[in-house]
Amino acid sequence: MKIGTKVNLIVMIAFLAGILISGTALSSVLEQKAEQEVSSQAILAMQIANSLRQYTNDRVQPLLLPRVDTQEQFIPEVIPTFSVRETFEILRKTQEFSNFLYKDAAPNPTNMRDMADNFEADIIKKFNQQPNLKSLSGFRNIFENKLFYTALPFRVQKQSCLRCHSVPEVAPKSQLVTYGSESGFGWKFNQIVATQIVYVPAEEIFKTAQWSFYLLLGLLGIIFTTLVIIINLLLKKTVLQRLKRMANVAEKVSIGDINANFGKQEKDEIGALADAFNRMKHSLEIAINMLNNNTNTR
Repeated sequence: MKIGTKVNLIVMIAFLAGILISGTALSSVLEQKAEQEVSSQAILAMQIANSLRQYTNDRVQPLLLPRVDTQEQFIPEVIPTFSVRETFEILRKTQEFSNFLYKDAAPNPTNMRDMADNFEADIIKKFNQQPNLKSLSGFRNIFENKLFYTALPFRVQKQSCLRCHSVPEVAPKSQLVTYGSESGFGWKFNQIVATQIVYVPAEEIFKTAQWSFYLLLGLLGIIFTTLVIIINLLLKKTVLQRLKRMANVAEKVSIGDINANFGKQEKDEIGALADAFNRMKHSLEIAINMLNNNTNTR
């Protein structure tokens, strides 16, 4: 096997080993990065939702609450959660948030549409057990679909919320007519009663991570190919061609051509080897001349 082939084989083995070792770690890092990116988008969307919730509490409720007390039909726009849900549906029409699903999940909601399932109820329990916990995220399976979720605690921070959620006796009559008096009550100020949760199909995360992974692999492939070409050119010019010339000169000297020489050499290891060979050739030439002289003298 030639030196160039050996060098290329060693470089390829090293590259493949590096890809094998780093590929798994790189894939995991890219997946985590994709998760963080999606999670940050979800949190941003929920921050926007909370701003709308506060606006509804501060500006809309004071206008609509008097009508809620006098009308038989309940006005859902007075509830911040309703406004948030409807606004999020509009937000989902944009490409960036089209795959996001939003829910104000509560174990004791006024609207059964917001009822927390067992998984979401466990998240709320964790938030209550760890009051300093700011958010939770991870994966869950729903009907064989893997979803990535980001959840924030929902805490009762407005006294106006207790008008509709403390006891049925103080709730608007139209609310009781629409939703009944069995659920959505017993909330307390500063209590975590629900979780704001956003779901994203996990395939989106994996696709993003895979696309980034393949892109980096492609770049590494281009870099590796370029390095192999450069190494081969340098190896051929600085080593192989010079070694081949040395082999030709050594071959000529071995058959008696003492005048064969390497020519001008660079001051490197191969050049030092060529100088040593020249000295050896010179010593051989002297020895041959001495032998010839002795033969002639006899």
